[in-house]
Amino acid sequence: MIKLLVLDMSSLGWGFSSRVCGRNRLRCLGGKQFQIVLNIALALCCLAVSPADAEDIVPLKIGAVTKVINPKIGDWVQSASVKKRATEIRGNLEANGLYLSDGKMQILLVSCDLGGLEPPRVVAMREAMGKAAGIPPRNIIISATHTRGPVVLRSNYLMPVDNDYLDKLQAWLVELAKEVVQSARPGKIGWGKGTAQIGYNRRICFADGTHVMHGDAKRKDFTGLEGPDDPQHVALFAVDADGKLIALIQHNTTHPTVTWGGSVFTADFPGESRRMLREELGNIPMLYLNGAQGDISWRDALNPRKETPEQSIQRLGRLMADETLRLYKNIEYQKHPVLKHGYEDLEVKVRLPKPERLVEARKVLARIDAGENIRGMKMILAFGAVHLQELFGENPVDTLPIHVVRIGDLALVTQPCELYSQFALDIKRRSPAQITAVVGLADGYCGYCPTIHGILGGGYTADPISWTRLEAYAGYKIVESAAKTLNSLWQEGKVDKTLK
Repeated sequence: MIKLLVLDMSSLGWGFSSRVCGRNRLRCLGGKQFQIVLNIALALCCLAVSPADAEDIVPLKIGAVTKVINPKIGDWVQSASVKKRATEIRGNLEANGLYLSDGKMQILLVSCDLGGLEPPRVVAMREAMGKAAGIPPRNIIISATHTRGPVVLRSNYLMPVDNDYLDKLQAWLVELAKEVVQSARPGKIGWGKGTAQIGYNRRICFADGTHVMHGDAKRKDFTGLEGPDDPQHVALFAVDADGKLIALIQHNTTHPTVTWGGSVFTADFPGESRRMLREELGNIPMLYLNGAQGDISWRDALNPRKETPEQSIQRLGRLMADETLRLYKNIEYQKHPVLKHGYEDLEVKVRLPKPERLVEARKVLARIDAGENIRGMKMILAFGAVHLQELFGENPVDTLPIHVVRIGDLALVTQPCELYSQFALDIKRRSPAQITAVVGLADGYCGYCPTIHGILGGGYTADPISWTRLEAYAGYKIVESAAKTLNSLWQEGKVDKTLK
């Protein structure tokens, strides 16, 4: 805020008479004296702006870049239970980056059309990107949309991780980081919140106390859904100094896996939404930040629709695009939003499989090795148990990076799990921000993070395997970590409403 200086001209020592001049003292000065007084007053007004104020009015710089990250036709498609090679790519898989800098803080958000990225790979990527672009590596947050790409996560016994692709991806992301900083120019940013129902709770409960992922809600012993869903739709828009749109972010919560089990690489309906928005707004970078989608499906178990996969992609993409366009019409932009970032590397315990379970699991894998056609959940649980023991048997502790990015009164909370939706609602309830978006699959992939109800109900994500490994209290600890950082960033200072 600019501090005003009131100058009393009588203190300058010129002998004019206030009795004669009254309230119009400056008019009594000669031309030369008046110019001297005016110059002094202007100089003192400039000095009255404190160093902190000068920093506050540094223009926000914004950069945005898109990189195509397509794998090759014929590569394996990411899936925990189905072994298929891609025969087509529906649209392009993309990495989209948005860079923000206020002269003191730099933030780079990157969204990749992939299933997820293992923590060691993410660390290597952000270090390389930071070194190439001059950004602190921990201020680079790489997230995944959880759509169908190449095998970048080890979740299928029959398909290895595609390390050649991951090496290429790192090179692409380094290029993105350099280009996004080079593209940065003064701009403004605005955001809005609405609703688009593209996700539904997928944990079905039955009278015997069991809970099943994608269970049959028409069974007579159906007793309801295990948890909530979260249809909040957040959109952020970045424009240059002339008001031209240069990038946007969409955030919602769902499993965008309409083509699951198919032979196609695809960005699914978030990619379709991106295509629709580009038809309206131009070919600009667009990020999709997925939410706490561990127990959320794109299917409505209570009101199933009869439609083809393509019809589902079109319908859900249109729901997202229409809500983003509606929000775009009423956005108020800020030139000088508060830009802050904090994070905690949260350590949590890992649940290991019981010894008898490991014995059984190894027998199943041996039968698969011998040529027996064991697939589906039996293969998933057997491989997942053995893989979990290999990864964490000697040190059953995992590290979860929990970030909070403050952009004005918008909070982006990121975490690396397929978090159950209830935890996102808990974080938002404890947030001091006007709008809070809880982002998943960010800065690594640490598997599913269910609630106590999800663990007690059993089934997929409840049994300890390598990607459903976290202790029962992990989600609650994530909420505590996020709430602590959120409130710390907001207590450091409120948004200065005079600097919009």
